[in-house]
Amino acid sequence: MADKETTTLTENGSSDFSFSPTKNATSSDDKNNVIGRRGLPMIQIQKKAMEVPEICHDDSTTPVKAQTIEELHSLQKKRSTPNTPIRTPTAQTAGAGPFANVIIISEEDRQRQQLQSISESLASLTRETGPKVVKGDPAASKLAGSPHQQHSPIISTAAAAAFDVSDSALKFTHVLYNLSPGELYEQAIKYEKGSFITATGALATLSGAKTGRSPRDKRVVKDETTEHDLWWGKGSPNIEMDEHTFLVNRERAVDYLNSLEKVYVNDQFLNWDPEHRIKVRIVSARAYHSLFMHNMCIRPTPEELEEFGTPDFTIYNAGQFPCNRYTHYMTSSTSIDVNLTRKEMIILGTQYAGEMKKGLFSLMHYLMPKRNILSLHSGCNMGKNGDVALFFGLSGTGKTTLSTDHNRYLIGDDEHCWSENGVSNIEGGCYAKCVDLSKDKEPDIWNAIKFGTVLENVVFDEHTRDVDFSDKSVTENTRAAYPIEYIPNARIPCVAPHAKNVILLACDAFGVLPPVSKLSLAQTMYHFISGYTALVAGTEDGIKEPQATFSACFGAAFIMMHPTKYAAMLAEKMQKHGATGWLVNTGWSGGSYGSGNRIKLAYTRKIIDAIHSGSLLNVNYIKTEVFGLEIPTAIDGVPSEILDPINTWHDKKAYQDTLLKLAGLFKSNFDGFMNYKIGNDQKLGEEIVSAGPIF
Repeated sequence: MADKETTTLTENGSSDFSFSPTKNATSSDDKNNVIGRRGLPMIQIQKKAMEVPEICHDDSTTPVKAQTIEELHSLQKKRSTPNTPIRTPTAQTAGAGPFANVIIISEEDRQRQQLQSISESLASLTRETGPKVVKGDPAASKLAGSPHQQHSPIISTAAAAAFDVSDSALKFTHVLYNLSPGELYEQAIKYEKGSFITATGALATLSGAKTGRSPRDKRVVKDETTEHDLWWGKGSPNIEMDEHTFLVNRERAVDYLNSLEKVYVNDQFLNWDPEHRIKVRIVSARAYHSLFMHNMCIRPTPEELEEFGTPDFTIYNAGQFPCNRYTHYMTSSTSIDVNLTRKEMIILGTQYAGEMKKGLFSLMHYLMPKRNILSLHSGCNMGKNGDVALFFGLSGTGKTTLSTDHNRYLIGDDEHCWSENGVSNIEGGCYAKCVDLSKDKEPDIWNAIKFGTVLENVVFDEHTRDVDFSDKSVTENTRAAYPIEYIPNARIPCVAPHAKNVILLACDAFGVLPPVSKLSLAQTMYHFISGYTALVAGTEDGIKEPQATFSACFGAAFIMMHPTKYAAMLAEKMQKHGATGWLVNTGWSGGSYGSGNRIKLAYTRKIIDAIHSGSLLNVNYIKTEVFGLEIPTAIDGVPSEILDPINTWHDKKAYQDTLLKLAGLFKSNFDGFMNYKIGNDQKLGEEIVSAGPIF
């Protein structure tokens, strides 16, 4: 039985064998005619002709076409560079539709244009030359040979024309352009000390010696244009510098970036409203900075990136390199310089990433009002029926907590524009404080700290990489930067209709402001310009009792024009679209800090819910003394006795004295704004002043 080919099962289950190989090739009809024992047809189980013997878990395939490990690694990475052709209509086809007889720019020409634009950004002003700009990581080019072989470099015409100017013209600067988070993780971990992956997948980084903004080192060029447009002088955040000093610092920053083997370039957008968006380019030396801006700005689609063209504004972040302290206007080794005419910003001597975010916000505070668009330092959310609320408030007022509502869509947490199209978020991400962060109190922020998120200056366990958000060893100003899509109820795109409610939040540690007040238009402008909150004892060194803090427009550090300009625009928008102003005190009641109690968050949420629903417009109001605020007599879920703060104080004289003290602080703060002319007359200014406290 050596020639077994076909096995047949007989009726009793025993096996019979057919010896003839020809039976394997018989037709099905012939097989059915094969007779077994007792005349029954045999059931046949047979192998296919010429079948290859079975191999368990066969994963054999054609060998890869690679001669070295480096070549094998190159096959691992699929090319994903956007290659949508740029369509340029000719004069004959301008009105013939988007796909009619257009000129198609090749991929090589497109890259040439892109790198030429970057090369021009990095060109030295005095020498009119820069390095030879090449796209790609220098580490990759070393594996495959010279940059010429690896990248087919595109050299700036200025550099080629001035080849003998200096040695800087002989070197290559590799441009890592709009890298993905995964690529930036690799760059940060390989090349930047202090960069680690935490247990949740976020990238932990260090910002160096500076762990916060340096407002005293921020300068704005004062020239023929900005001299009359911007707010200068006492109380203004704008510290002037001249054009020449800016160019000196620009040269220093660009020279530093050109001296590096590689730089990171981000081309991105500001403002989700496509009609009013701004194109920005960020040139930086650190992968951490590139990932931070990738998260914070709006990320272009591949098609938008193809047609990006020349940016509207450029940041040169040379923060690892100090400014020259002997340069005119410099007061330290740090300098953040903005030139609105040249549309450029320079960063020297600080690696704190927030300087880029807030620098661009200052830019929007200048550009948007010029277009009659109001720029706002606020949170924003929207109800399911399309009702939009803006939240203004300084640190500690509850702006983030109250604007984050799972029953409403989040438009944004910090920066917005209000145009004729509605409200739109300026940014593509969130920059949340992390100190004492907990899953119970801030679940959305907690869950957003995952792969792609940048964690600044946090402390983590060396082995488990679990972050200890209560540890302030590096700084109290720990931060997380993540895309807004990481928030579950974020509305994408981040645009909304016109605002229905404008909510001004104040943490009144003096305990004399009502939990909620309905404001007239003039009162809204007054309190918006004032931007009041209070620091409590222990929050800063030397504070023994409540201390009033005023920040014009709830963001004085970032506004460019006079506060009354933004207030007048806010009043115009509110009047046009029927919005209501509210002042909400999230601070103390029944006494000042130390004697009274902080208003319960549950009560404040009930108040905010009543504002959103519109029910607070349909209740009875009484007017308070001194501040002249209209306060409701009843709100569902809130004890009526706390709505008028005088009811909660046992010592009525102490209440009156504290009320007059706070009113005096308001008046003293507002004196700096009284002489500013709004429009063609002083009528509007007089209305605003009269809306303040009256003694």
